[in-house]
Amino acid sequence: MLRTIRPKYACRSCEGAIVQAPAPARLVEGGMATTALIAHIAAAKYAWQSTLYRQTQILAGQGVVVDRQTLARWMGSAAWLVRGLYDLQLKTMHGFERLFCDETPMPVLDPGRGRTRICQFWAHATDDRAWKGPAPPAVAYVFAGGRGKKEIVAQLAGFEGVLQVDGYAAYASLAGDAKMSGQIQLAYCLVHARRNFVRVHKTTNSPFAAEVIERIAAVYAIEERIRGLDAGERRATRQAETKPLMEALRIRLIAVKDGISRRSTLIKAIDYMLERWQGLTAFLDDGRLEPDTNTVERSIRPIAIGKKNSLFSGDEGGGETWAILASLLNTAKLNGLDPEAYLIDVLDRMVSGATKTNQLHELLAWSWKAAREAEKRAVA
Repeated sequence: MLRTIRPKYACRSCEGAIVQAPAPARLVEGGMATTALIAHIAAAKYAWQSTLYRQTQILAGQGVVVDRQTLARWMGSAAWLVRGLYDLQLKTMHGFERLFCDETPMPVLDPGRGRTRICQFWAHATDDRAWKGPAPPAVAYVFAGGRGKKEIVAQLAGFEGVLQVDGYAAYASLAGDAKMSGQIQLAYCLVHARRNFVRVHKTTNSPFAAEVIERIAAVYAIEERIRGLDAGERRATRQAETKPLMEALRIRLIAVKDGISRRSTLIKAIDYMLERWQGLTAFLDDGRLEPDTNTVERSIRPIAIGKKNSLFSGDEGGGETWAILASLLNTAKLNGLDPEAYLIDVLDRMVSGATKTNQLHELLAWSWKAAREAEKRAVA
């Protein structure tokens, strides 16, 4: 336990002159919660998916009685403080030439209607480690009321480059949107296309579905071999080895399509792939790209698990808080950091004023990590 002792001093010869050091700055003004406690609760909820209700039970077992609403207010205060850092992280990620994007529904209480309504968590992710590129592993979640085109356009304003996504139709509308001015190129996910054939094979034991799965497996065998090479080497290998495999697959899809019923589940899997062929094969011509969106799917998994544990968000403010804190904490995890230790330092620096607004870039998880590693090397 930390005790703050602030003696009062008075001058016997002076009238009314009592002097006392000011109270140390707190994240919760006038509150007892330290940044370490608030960071611990935030990491438990947003990095490790332990609900606030469960945490109140754990604290009660340790003799600390605090209600869930109080914890929620602390989380809101923390999110408000680091909002600028979150905005900077999202803006920095949008400055790279490649971005992954995905979304997942989030039920939110709607008291006026006596039920929940469905909002959305969008995940924006970067990670260029597979080809030694400049973008660090990072994820930024955006809480929004819907999953339509207007939400995507608003979120991606200013982004120019390749957007790697699944086959959701709203993404396809971006390419021709006047507001985007042709600044976005779409790359689709081969894993999503494969899943359709896996489902067909499980339900119908289709030989052709099995064939497609095997052909895609051959593509991924090459991908495994070239992981870690630079973009030029990856492109060269894909052009020489993967492109002929994909072209042979396209020819087979067209040939089989003409001979099966339009009502079959297999035709739907084939149509899905052929209709998105350009985006599905974009990775062949660009060594920076991945053949799938596994990067963002891994990053959105913590939200899905947290949603399963919490069932819903209490209100839109809670959804915003969730998005902000989960973005910083899960990005810390992606960079191999202890998310709790990272957030403690971030909160301490921002509460004390040690880090100014124009220095926020120093607190981005990957920059924070680089600074700590430099300090260790200097000591050694």
